[in-house]
Amino acid sequence: MSSRTTVVISSNTAWSLLNFRGGLIKALGDRGYRVVAIAPPDEYRGRLELLGCEVVDLPMDNKGTNPVRDLALTLAYRKLFRRLRPAVVLHYTIKPVIYGSLAARTLGVPCVNMITGLGTAFIRDNWLTRIVEYLYRVSQEKAEGIFFLNEDDPQLFLDRRLSPPERMERLPGEGIDLNHFPPVPTTDDGEVRFLLIARMLRDKGVVEFVQAARIVRAKAPSARFQLLGRVGVANRTAIGRETLESWVKEGIVEYLGETDDVRPVIAQAHCVVLPSYREGVPRTLLEGAAMERPIIATDTVGCRDVVEHGVNGFLCRVRDAEDLAAQMVRLLEMPVKERSAMGHAGRRKVEQEFDERIVISRYLEKIGNIVNRDREDRARALGEA
Repeated sequence: MSSRTTVVISSNTAWSLLNFRGGLIKALGDRGYRVVAIAPPDEYRGRLELLGCEVVDLPMDNKGTNPVRDLALTLAYRKLFRRLRPAVVLHYTIKPVIYGSLAARTLGVPCVNMITGLGTAFIRDNWLTRIVEYLYRVSQEKAEGIFFLNEDDPQLFLDRRLSPPERMERLPGEGIDLNHFPPVPTTDDGEVRFLLIARMLRDKGVVEFVQAARIVRAKAPSARFQLLGRVGVANRTAIGRETLESWVKEGIVEYLGETDDVRPVIAQAHCVVLPSYREGVPRTLLEGAAMERPIIATDTVGCRDVVEHGVNGFLCRVRDAEDLAAQMVRLLEMPVKERSAMGHAGRRKVEQEFDERIVISRYLEKIGNIVNRDREDRARALGEA
């Protein structure tokens, strides 16, 4: 295969390409593809280049709904695709999936899209939901493949006729490097630490986590509750720094800031928690389970794909701090051996269902089929000329 066969991969942050698709980028490079990453510039750009791919900066208003800016983004994608001449484009996150796909369609460039999650527009059913539905319907009509992370999102796409059913496939999450997240024994120091890893957003259930912490601390004063993730995010449901600092000052939670490597923090935790309102398949739960931590999450889209209630963790009702607290207390009252057994079950589930190698092999097969088909089409056209 020619080393000039180009695969473009695009997301709304260089950080997400590095952390969630780094293994895929390396696998594509190892097979001789020229890989070009397109994302808004950030501090992870250089580290992305170290994976062996080219990086093209493309600013985008990730959370805005300005049609002029979105049209400009579509045109910018089109200009890049004309210059790069990719054999296939892989899109991740909402704006690349929609506007990158529209640009690719106008040029006849094959694209494969990952629906990483449907976001706020599908949590609150309103006028924005109708617009986003229309954009999905138009942009996904000609996609070569549409990958979903959980069981619920493809059903929603089918029910609302947002994409052709024959092009839809489910992947086992985005995959996780099991060597990078090895099992780590839990420290038994008399404390139990509950850890929430997420951007500080209301939609991630951060408020419910804090409310549940107050309830649990009244019964178990030694329990600790920790938050890890970016604050001040450009999002309609963002939690302000002042609010976060007030919780810390109250003494109910600890804020651990941000980190590029969550493993040391998970290693010190006893349970990973995510009371999100809706997810694709949450990476933080997979990372916690891979490191043999019990997990507690809401019984909602994406989360229930990872958590088997009573086996590797517990599920609670969405937006219900009291039920979340009840599951935390349930875990607190479990003997250490039973908590360890839950952690072992979580590791087994990730090994069997969410190994990164499964995801990468599916992508390589899909890309290889597209590239080979296009070569055959060109050869046939030359033969008929």
